[in-house]
Amino acid sequence: MERNPTVNESPLRAAGRPLPRLSRRTGFWAVALSFIAVTAFSTAPSALYGLYAQRDHLSSLTITIVYAVYAAGIVVSLLLVGHVSDWYGRRAVLLPALGVAVLAAVVFLVWRSLLGLLVARVLTGLALGVVVATATAFIADLDADPGGVATSRASIVATIANVGGLGLGPLIAGLLARYEPHALTLPFIVFLAGLLAAVALVTMAPEGHPALDPRPRYRPQRLKAPETERQRFVAATTGAFTAFAVGGLLVGLTGTFLAELVHHSSPALIGATIFVSNAAGVLVQTSTTSWPAHRLLAAGIPPIILGLCLLVLSAWTTPPSLTLFLISAVVAGAGVGAMIRGCLTIVISTASADERAGAVATLFTAGYAGVSIPVIGVGVVLQHVSPRVTLLIFSVAVGLGILAAAPVLIRPPAQPAQPSGRDAEPMTGAGRCFGADPVAACSEQPHKSDVVPSTTRAQTRGVDPAPPRQGQRSSTT
Repeated sequence: MERNPTVNESPLRAAGRPLPRLSRRTGFWAVALSFIAVTAFSTAPSALYGLYAQRDHLSSLTITIVYAVYAAGIVVSLLLVGHVSDWYGRRAVLLPALGVAVLAAVVFLVWRSLLGLLVARVLTGLALGVVVATATAFIADLDADPGGVATSRASIVATIANVGGLGLGPLIAGLLARYEPHALTLPFIVFLAGLLAAVALVTMAPEGHPALDPRPRYRPQRLKAPETERQRFVAATTGAFTAFAVGGLLVGLTGTFLAELVHHSSPALIGATIFVSNAAGVLVQTSTTSWPAHRLLAAGIPPIILGLCLLVLSAWTTPPSLTLFLISAVVAGAGVGAMIRGCLTIVISTASADERAGAVATLFTAGYAGVSIPVIGVGVVLQHVSPRVTLLIFSVAVGLGILAAAPVLIRPPAQPAQPSGRDAEPMTGAGRCFGADPVAACSEQPHKSDVVPSTTRAQTRGVDPAPPRQGQRSSTT
């Protein structure tokens, strides 16, 4: 009698079957949720630093050092690993980064000392740097059209996952910290569960960008603008630096303002303040989905300047006004949200699939460099002057920086030249996408955003070049 292979199948053989994969649409949302889990976990300690200071008798300068090592971890991972998913595949890079985040959560739980806090923050920064670049590119890949062109929805969801998660983390941690005596334990148990769920989701997600074959030789991320989109890329990185600097100023001053000026250091209030600022940014991002990138950048400047003015005013009134401080956080947060989405839209719409993670890594390197300076500076300056003067100094410095960058940020995109012959200036499809609805604009030229610069001569002659073969690298990578 012939044996039934299904009934008598070895358990080991069955265990070796490939894991079930989610659809591309479901995988898109799975990666987005994983992105939120990591960004929320990364900012959760912002609402708890006061409790750490009480437990370990830490000064404001020591807390600043804790933040500095976290920021350094982000920048280092962006430069060293943020771009490698362009070569090795998105899932192969994202899963180890999530594993590092899980390890950081475990360190928070079991290593209860200043050294443990430093180690946990370094690991968190290393994980976040890889995740923001890889997950953003992963989301864009899974939602791209058949020609590989990223949609506007990808940039919106990626920005919300980033900005929304950064605000959600302190809110969750601050509210959970009210349940004494486990204020420094319960939040990280919750985030550990979320990170483990993120690992499971990404494991089942379909690959967005398969590994290249052959793989290029490893090198760190090169911080340079694409040759064909230099002006727009400079505008995006400048906008990211200034927008994140404002966000860093709010994060760095919230705990100090509440504790030393209004004498209210509740972790829940600190978390809620950071949350409403980021929530205002998310609201702007979801209500301006049809706006072109340069309009978002220009629209973000006035509320940021107004928010900084209100921030200073809230501290210099007698007595300091908590209500005015909250209003300033909302107004400035709205401007920050508009600028971040505008910057990310430029990068995603102009980068080809083979260089997408590297371009995003460059953008966020500028952004997190911007967010680090105010926070570290605030901690140092507070050793010498009052919180009021500190807030005034950094608000003026950040505001002047934004005004200095305004000419680059508000400059509208160049209009595509109409080719009239062999000497006409060639324009890429990605260039035409900027300043218009990416889906509509790119649908007219479905493959040109992936065309390498060597094909521009064919474009000038009016020939539509073929899209690159699977695994082929862009010459700009």
